[in-house]
Amino acid sequence: MFNTEFLLTSLIVVLIPGTGVIYTVSTGLFLGKRASIAAAIGCTAGIIPHLTASVLGLSMILHMSAVAFQAVKLVGASYLLYLAWSLWREKGMITFSPSAGDQGFRQIAIRGFLLNILNPKLSIFFLAFLPLFISPNSATPTGEMLMLSLVFMVMTLVIFIVYGLTATGVRKYVVHSPRLLVWLQRSFAVTFAALGANLALTDH
Repeated sequence: MFNTEFLLTSLIVVLIPGTGVIYTVSTGLFLGKRASIAAAIGCTAGIIPHLTASVLGLSMILHMSAVAFQAVKLVGASYLLYLAWSLWREKGMITFSPSAGDQGFRQIAIRGFLLNILNPKLSIFFLAFLPLFISPNSATPTGEMLMLSLVFMVMTLVIFIVYGLTATGVRKYVVHSPRLLVWLQRSFAVTFAALGANLALTDH
């Protein structure tokens, strides 16, 4: 089931920088190790509804309904633009209060979750991607698809945590340079805005 082709393809897909990677990296860079892990968990959890929709075939309905697809896409694009605006308006380095505790990390995870759940293209992607690796002679294709989904999620979580921790490692080199921090904040803000605009303007 878990052939080399599936694992290699999944690894490439996860490694490609997207909204989840950018969010996790920016969180690790500005807020530290624990925050980056919370972001990685949130982003990974955000793909569960898409994987579930793919397994149940609901994403086919989303694909066939232009109105439903456009509605979800515009909500997702709006959220990305909101994140871009929030990041741009921050004055200097983004701070994260240790006293915020679990509530603060929960908020970070929720943002990551919303980031991925509001991207309808993920459902379409998984609908097209996962069936490619289902055995034609499988007696339980649904169960096999669920197992592939679980492997993909674990791989996503691990890679995102590595991205976040790597960004955290770089953090100590830039934390004492306010000008560089502001430049990085603005760069991430522009990136989120560009991703949001791309999501809003592109077709299926």
